[in-house]
Parts: sequence; C-alpha cells; structure tokens
Amino acid sequence: MKKIEAVIKPFKLDEVREALSEVGVTGLTVTEVKGFGRQKGHTELYRGAEYVVDFLPKIKIEIVVADETVETAIEAIIKAARTGKIGDGKIFVSAVEQIVRIRTGETNESAI
Repeated sequence: MKKIEAVIKPFKLDEVREALSEVGVTGLTVTEVKGFGRQKGHTELYRGAEYVVDFLPKIKIEIVVADETVETAIEAIIKAARTGKIGDGKIFVSAVEQIVRIRTGETNESAI
C-alpha cells in the first residue's frame, strides 16, 4: 500500500477529485495549506502599505491506494492538476505499513 500526497493549486481540487473517482479512488483527505517554492510570492497593497506574500495558498490531497493502483492515481492527478505554469504542485509517494479502520477493526487492504 502507498500513501500519495499531492500539493496542488486550490482551483484544481474538483477536477482532481473527479479524476481520482474515475480511476477508483474511494476516499481522500483534503487540507488547506500554504507553501513556498519556485513560484515565490508576490507583492500586495493594503491600505497604502506594500507587503510581500511569501506563502501561497495550496491544497494538499492525501490518499492511500493499493500498490497496483499507484501509477494510475498519479497519472490522474497530473492530468487534472497540470496548468503548465509554475506552481502546479508536487506529488509525494510513501509506503504505508498498516491501516486499521477504527469502526470495524478491518486492517490493511480491506480498510482502504
């Protein structure tokens, strides 16, 4: 089992969720985050004072999938989240050792 974490632009969330549903991903966790990378930040004006916004708003999606589904899920995220511009985001994949569904006690593959 693998955990896929994707950091994407906020306006791409619905497209990514739909793309993941189409490839069989049944559940995901979404978190609003802020990030700093190559996109840098930008300068804004507020009440006549200029200030720099370093951390830009992003969305972090977390899913856990079976090993054979990893590549399909990654491709779906890339296809739905790509704009071709800087700041499209990143995808991180890591191994998951154990899953336990709290309500039923199911473990691992059956708990996904």
